[in-house]
Amino acid sequence: MGFVVGLDAGGTSTRALVLDLDGTRLGAGVAGGANPNSHPPEVAAAHVGQALTAALDGLDAGKVEAGVLGMAGSSKLTEPAVAALFEAAWAGAGLRCPMRVVTDCEAAFASGSSSPDGTVLVAGTGSIAARIAGHELVSTTGGYGWLLGDEGSAFWLGREAVRAALAALERDDLDAFTAAVLRRAGVPGGAPRDRWRRLVTAANASAPVELARFAPLVTEHAATSPVASGFVDGAVRSLVDLAAATRLPADGTPIVLMGGLVHATPLSERLKRELTARCAAPVLVATEGAAGAAWLAAVEVVGEGAPRPA
Repeated sequence: MGFVVGLDAGGTSTRALVLDLDGTRLGAGVAGGANPNSHPPEVAAAHVGQALTAALDGLDAGKVEAGVLGMAGSSKLTEPAVAALFEAAWAGAGLRCPMRVVTDCEAAFASGSSSPDGTVLVAGTGSIAARIAGHELVSTTGGYGWLLGDEGSAFWLGREAVRAALAALERDDLDAFTAAVLRRAGVPGGAPRDRWRRLVTAANASAPVELARFAPLVTEHAATSPVASGFVDGAVRSLVDLAAATRLPADGTPIVLMGGLVHATPLSERLKRELTARCAAPVLVATEGAAGAAWLAAVEVVGEGAPRPA
């Protein structure tokens, strides 16, 4: 019996998974990030090759009947020179089957649900919702990046946390939430105006998206800080709006959640509750993108009844 392979190539890591056609896991591999928009394409492709080689260790790569590469930044492979690098890495791992590339959203949806249709909502550093039909992404809402959007994301929460701390310093009205933001920024004690200047400097010292590092402070203080709780409510409203915008009237297909905020309570609890109430649909959580990609590969071989990964 042959087997299939799936990969989840993100910005920070790449995971490969080999499955038997009955859903049994045969091998797994991990390497560095393989998003060709955030890494040099030759480095990204090399990481795909490394993850594949590790996952196929001890297995006959020639028995792989189908493979799917789920990738953040997959549009970059429309450039022939970039695509050639990834094809070379694929073949270099011993694979003879075609390399099918899908978006990370498609792989994530497949990891959370076997339904061919539905919505995937990404709530991580950024935010985006996508409509899936026939296992393929057909439309998106949001995903504009930190400058133009990403409402409800970790970036958005982190930025609001810093803005709230600055406002509290202006009023000389510090609470535990503000103190936590100042500690995370490395701002020492002192006069409020001095600390205000230091916080502005610290926040602007890194790339804007790095403001996402303050997001955990919002969820940690939501139970005791009305300000933090208000930010969680705002994030939930924005994320629910994103998901709802991809849905058709009376749509009962599942909604699959992915991203770091999906596991951050109390935001995750409120998000699931509001999505269920507004969309009247099952709300599921993505497990691992590589498993979803591998299952999509199995569907190519045995059809919709392909067993889910064990």
